Order: sequence, then C-alpha cells, then structure tokens
Amino acid sequence: MSDANLTFAEIRDADLKAIDDVALRSAAAAADSEVRVVPQELRTWLAGLRLLQGLPFEYLVPDTDLLPPESIRFFHLDRNWTDALEQGALSVGTVSGADREQLAAVHPAIREETDAEERQQRAPGGEPGFGPAGEVTGFLLRSRAVSAYPGLHVRAYGSEVGDEEMLPEDDPRRLRLLRLERLAPAVLLALFDGVPAIVHVEEPQAGLQFGVRLDAGGGDAESLAAWVPPRDPDTASDLGGEDVAVYFREEAPGVLDLQRTAAAIEERIGSSDGLNGAELALQMIRYPFRQVFGDA
Repeated sequence: MSDANLTFAEIRDADLKAIDDVALRSAAAAADSEVRVVPQELRTWLAGLRLLQGLPFEYLVPDTDLLPPESIRFFHLDRNWTDALEQGALSVGTVSGADREQLAAVHPAIREETDAEERQQRAPGGEPGFGPAGEVTGFLLRSRAVSAYPGLHVRAYGSEVGDEEMLPEDDPRRLRLLRLERLAPAVLLALFDGVPAIVHVEEPQAGLQFGVRLDAGGGDAESLAAWVPPRDPDTASDLGGEDVAVYFREEAPGVLDLQRTAAAIEERIGSSDGLNGAELALQMIRYPFRQVFGDA
C-alpha cells in the first residue's frame, strides 16, 4: 500500500511510533554510555565466550575416549582459563604498549560488567543476576537420549529437594542455568552458576507416551529383552511381583507384537474378558523418565 492510500490518522500514528522508537533507542544508548565501559554487543559476546560459546569442541574434549558413548562427565570451569581467554580476545585490538596499558586499566570494569552479562544469558523472567561471578560447574552428556529427546529438562539444586514438583527457576534452592545447548546431535552441554548437590536430567514433559523397559545388559536389536510392569486395571497402580514380557515381531527387531504382548498382560493381571484399547494403553503408558545424579 502506497502513502497516497493511507489515511491521515494512519500516517500520524506511524510517525509517532517511529519517533518513540528512535527516542527509546537514543535513551538506551545514552544510559548505556553513561554507566558502561563496554558496549552491549561486546559485553554479550564476551559473556558468551566465557560460557564456552564458539570454542572448538576439541578444546573441551581433546580425545573421544574421554567422552565415550552413553557417558556423562561433570566438571568445574576454570575461571583463570576463561579470564585468559577473554583477555586474549581483547588483546587483538591492542597495537602499542599504551594500548595494552589502557586495556589493563579498564579490565577490572570490563570483568565486572561481563560478570553481570554472563548471568543474563539465560535470565529467568528477564531478571539478571548481579555481583561477582561465582564458581561455574557443568556437565557434558553423550547419549542417544540427547538425540531422541531434543528438549531434555536439566535442573540443578544446591540441596536435596525430594520428590517435590519442579521448582521455578527463581527458587533459591535451584541453581541458575547459564547455558544449555546441544553441541552435536548426541552431545549436550550444561553450565550452572554454582556447585550443585543434585542434578536432574528428565525427558520432556510434553505428554504421555507408550514405552517398555529394556534389559540393562543391552545386546543387539534381535536379542532385546523387554518388559512392562503390570498395572491394576481399576486403580492404575503397579501390581508388583513378576513383570510381563514384551514380544517383538519375527524378522522385525524392535517392532512390538502387540497381540502376543496383550495376551501376556491379560494372563498376568487375570483378565478373563480380554483387554480393550484403553486397558492396553493403561498398561503401556510410560511417564517421563528422570535420571538423578548426586547423593539423593
């Protein structure tokens, strides 16, 4: 639509909005220049660098044997190393000795501002955390669960929270999550603002799904041993005792034979009328799995 087709009121509103946008940007820039040494874009980049963003993976894991399949490795982030990384990045812009002296003079202010910016990378509710940067810990997880569930939930607590519901991010018992990112389809990196006592890694709670329990001993797909715990058809509570074997189709490893499995469940729970679709679904539903790390 051309300007000739706009009404006077529409042109006036558009002009007023543009004036407000320019005024807000100018005010923000002026405030930033008054109280900040480092521009916003550079602060954000430096904070990301201190949280290992953009670093080659071989800097984090120099040998693949250090992170084998289906493993997790917890670590402390060396602040001296990340400070040196930040200083090295800033030194690129220094040419003379005077430049280096000026950088050394303002570096304490740069570090203070980067500390605050570091906590804003994943600020809950838009509320940043301030103060000197504390100890940063984290983990690297290499597992098929990372590729199977891109939306894994990761939560860290400074103390045991028991079987309570998921605490909000601003709860004082919950550590701030500084970074959570998949570095590869099956590799997950998490960084925490502090030292956790308990870490929860949980499947996404987007909904319910069918599932079976597999033999922890593993084996190839043709020799999978799987089962489901039987449930009371009236109360949905676990019956306990012997589990029900899950059958797979012949010459189709990994594909369930629901007819044979349903017959085994009927025999186990003592159903004489057979299982309808809803009753079979009750037996096969699995809630999101939570893996707990720590002295729970």
